[in-house]
Amino acid sequence: MEVGGGMNNKKIKGNYKMKKEIKNSSGKPMYWFTSDEHYGHRNLIEKNYTDRPFKTIEENDATLISNHNSVVGKEDITIHAGDFTLWKNIKGIYEKYINKLNGKHIFLMGSHDYWLKGKPNDQIWEKNIFSDGKKYYFVVCHYNMRTWAKSHYNSFQLFGHSHGRTQPTGKQHDIGVDNNDYYPISSDQIINIMQDRDDNPNCLDTGRTYGK
Repeated sequence: MEVGGGMNNKKIKGNYKMKKEIKNSSGKPMYWFTSDEHYGHRNLIEKNYTDRPFKTIEENDATLISNHNSVVGKEDITIHAGDFTLWKNIKGIYEKYINKLNGKHIFLMGSHDYWLKGKPNDQIWEKNIFSDGKKYYFVVCHYNMRTWAKSHYNSFQLFGHSHGRTQPTGKQHDIGVDNNDYYPISSDQIINIMQDRDDNPNCLDTGRTYGK
């Protein structure tokens, strides 16, 4: 949708720490990626599902909104890869959350996005993104995938759902807020991260590899 069980709390090593100075200054719209904000999900904090450092869900929500707006420009585009909120009241979601977030937004269906059910929405978002004259193919889904569109050409797969507890394989990155210091992450940052990642397991040496 586009608009203007007990869990193991041990996180994987190597979570990507955000740098506050990465706010887009190019003058062109930047793509940003995030997932699993869980706005308004009181049990997330009260039952300590994800070990977030917030005392209340209100602190969680305010911090995520502030972090988002500190890096995302008003003309930028953010892909939210699921579990944005458990709320069902669409008017309330816009007033309390979406209208307070900078930029334009594309929402993918996650596990708890009841507000999206029955409305046009997608589970996967795909796009070529260019940087420094090179082309990269991004595939975004709420869930970690074993193979994905053009993975045999080293495309990137961005996922959420696991709250930083699933080790990426090849050119993957967990874009959930728990794995990225509670900030969205830009396409440029993703490209930088992937430089140090192994090739996808099914990557073919055909000369058509992305980013080459």
